[in-house]
Amino acid sequence: MDFDVVVVGCGPVGALTANLLGTRGVRTLVVERSTEPHRQPRAFSCDDEALRVYQQAGLRDEVAADMYPPPVVDYVGGDGRPFATIALDEIDFGLGGAPLHFFDQPRLEATLRGGLDRFPHVTLRTGAELTGLTQNDDGVTLALRDVATGEAGQVRARYVLGCDGARSATRTAAGIRLAGTSYEEPWLAVSGDVADGGVRQPRTRFVCDWRRPAFVSPGAFGTYRLEFMLRDGETSQEMTRPETIARLVAPYVDPARFSVTRAVVYTFHHLIAQRWRHGRVLLLGDAAHQMPPFLGQGLCSGLRDAANLAWKLALVLDGVAGPDLLDTYEAERRPHTEAMAATSVRLGKVFLVRNRYAAAARDALLRTVQTVPRVRRFVRHFEFKPAPALAGRAARGPIGTMFPQPQVTTAGSAAPRRLDDVLGPAFAVIGPAVDERTVAAWAGPAATFVRVLPAASSGSPVAPAHGVVNVVDTEGVLGAWFDRHGVALAVLRPDRFVHGAGPHAEPPRLGPDRRRADAPAPG
Repeated sequence: MDFDVVVVGCGPVGALTANLLGTRGVRTLVVERSTEPHRQPRAFSCDDEALRVYQQAGLRDEVAADMYPPPVVDYVGGDGRPFATIALDEIDFGLGGAPLHFFDQPRLEATLRGGLDRFPHVTLRTGAELTGLTQNDDGVTLALRDVATGEAGQVRARYVLGCDGARSATRTAAGIRLAGTSYEEPWLAVSGDVADGGVRQPRTRFVCDWRRPAFVSPGAFGTYRLEFMLRDGETSQEMTRPETIARLVAPYVDPARFSVTRAVVYTFHHLIAQRWRHGRVLLLGDAAHQMPPFLGQGLCSGLRDAANLAWKLALVLDGVAGPDLLDTYEAERRPHTEAMAATSVRLGKVFLVRNRYAAAARDALLRTVQTVPRVRRFVRHFEFKPAPALAGRAARGPIGTMFPQPQVTTAGSAAPRRLDDVLGPAFAVIGPAVDERTVAAWAGPAATFVRVLPAASSGSPVAPAHGVVNVVDTEGVLGAWFDRHGVALAVLRPDRFVHGAGPHAEPPRLGPDRRRADAPAPG
């Protein structure tokens, strides 16, 4: 084999996937048709779960430095009065970051591509496109073509990951179809840079005006993003004229101080691939699923795909797990993706009311129901967003839910650290009951063993245990989690979902090739 894995596409999902594989020592080739990173800001938002995935790739701080977390999101009627507000600055879902961030895609892609330079075993080949593939029991043969010269060639790999977007050549070559709906309502997306004093609307807003729904928001680095629904009879040529754009953006930014970097008319989709795996070919991101933009979860869903699949693929390649482990990728990810898309569709129905009287009734109804404190909290604290969970497992207490990530301190250092930075890339066994006996009894794959100490112990020395990292729960978050679930120990997967919780550390069942591998605990 030339490579263990070929990643087709080096957009945000493909680049992030290659970084995750790189951290796990997987020999990876990334194939990208374009010779340069995308220069236009298409994707715009990510959430706290996505930041945690960037953290797993070792790039959280670099990525987050280029982001803007909006404090609130308003839903306003045609009169400009809010009928609902999501108070993002009041929300902490416990994953170690603010619930929403806006970013500049060119900067994000540059950071992710730069991260690949850390790995001598990861190769980025630009200016090459996939023209076909064949596979057998041993691997996949990819037919590639140099875009500039037309020269054809072949590459062999054990697995292929299609991260090449909505028009995925990988999906086509694998013979996988899409199912779903393409919405007929076209939208104008406008991005640009705002000079000092040019912002007229500093708050993030969904403008639910029945005459022309819109979304407007400041972004990172003095940018501003606006999207407007087209009316019947309006054309792309007409809507992208400078004078039309100036008229539309004027209520929100000063057109004289606004430099447009992108203006394009698009139609959004609600589509999902009929299957995400065909033998040794797997699909991620827009190649596997596309959803309406109203919840801002399109890119985030692709990043979740990468976090779910990368560690499983590495275990299969290392012989720790059988290939059937890869079947759990779609089984776990599809239900959450479908729930996120369905929520986005429902939100769109609220957002896209096109009748004056129906819009007035919506505004009045939502203002009225939010006089009930529980309903107001449900809206204000973004509780309608589907929580991260694995299909079929969340019913068993904490199993299948995402473990929290507070700040902790470790022995010999008073400086706080994010929990995942202590856990490292492997499985983790964590809890107040973790000790040397836990390490000795473990019969699973490589794992980090972490004993959780209460904040009261921060000033008292605690005897170290061989192979165990002591962390002080300075914020009390971990202690509260273990108390709430009535357990003293949890087994976490590398993507930080809870595999098991109870009195014993039950290793995951990874297939007939499962083996014990004790990893030194980072610290």
